[in-house]
Amino acid sequence: MAEAEGGGSGRVGASAGGGGAESLKAKGNEQFKAGNYLKAAALYTQAIKQDPNNPTLYSNRAAAFLQLVKLSKALADAETTIKLNPQWEKGYFRKGCILEAMEQYDDALVAFQTALEYNSQSTEVSRKIKRISQLARDKKRAEVVEKMRSNVDMARHLDKLKSEMSVKRGSEECWEEMFSFLVETMESAVKSWHETSKVEARVYFLLDKEETDTEKYAPAVNIDKAFESPHTHGSCFSFLRQYAEDSFSRAACLVTPKSIMSYPQVWKGQGSRKWKHGQHDGFFVQFETPFLRKLWFISSSIELGQTLCRDPEDLDISAHELIPRLFKQSDS
Repeated sequence: MAEAEGGGSGRVGASAGGGGAESLKAKGNEQFKAGNYLKAAALYTQAIKQDPNNPTLYSNRAAAFLQLVKLSKALADAETTIKLNPQWEKGYFRKGCILEAMEQYDDALVAFQTALEYNSQSTEVSRKIKRISQLARDKKRAEVVEKMRSNVDMARHLDKLKSEMSVKRGSEECWEEMFSFLVETMESAVKSWHETSKVEARVYFLLDKEETDTEKYAPAVNIDKAFESPHTHGSCFSFLRQYAEDSFSRAACLVTPKSIMSYPQVWKGQGSRKWKHGQHDGFFVQFETPFLRKLWFISSSIELGQTLCRDPEDLDISAHELIPRLFKQSDS
């Protein structure tokens, strides 16, 4: 906790009316110690009027303003303290504390390091430097995490797939529509996970704009029961394959959280099916087209109290598929 200066350690020179100012400062210190920071600040202000070149008075008032969260006024007083006595570490210490409250950690660190130059024995300043260094690192990491959470861009992780699709179906316009469909589905899932720490188990279908009976077929099917047992899994797959055919879907994208999957637990395989992606929570995305199949796992972690999805990890679909092939295979 901040303390007001009692003695004249910061005093460079006395000015007229110093005796009255000292009495007012003493009263201000009493109010400060009692937690009456507004009264303390008022008394320091009266003292400053009588002794305007006394750095200790500005330092004490800066401490009072800091407790009152009047940070701009506090910073101005800290700067005045430094101006009146540049060799006194207390002015820099006050400035550092105020900048810390403003969450300007880099500037606070500079102020505390300057304070330490003028008083290298101060354990209080050394503790502050250690604390602020950690806060600065945490703040920078928090900014990185928030940027990663808010700027979801799946397309940049799928350049290889985009090239592969272009080679296989470059002469057809539909592959670009399929790629956009995948990107939008993955980005929606990531944003949902960031906001709620969950995704719904669903299969999203890219319906044919001309052929699909949209009154009968929806673009998404809930599959929350699909992974409860081999029986529910088989029944769901049969339904989805028929749905894809009857709805004239061009592509499908399955999204499911790892946590609901009792069968198949694709992360428990051995040999060529051995899982190589840790035990993190997260969700799977399986992309199905007549000419190409892909599978990813998007793991999740908690960073500084925030849920953060990691980059999608490309899985071998032949070893870890969540469901068998949905579409009849076409020539590549």
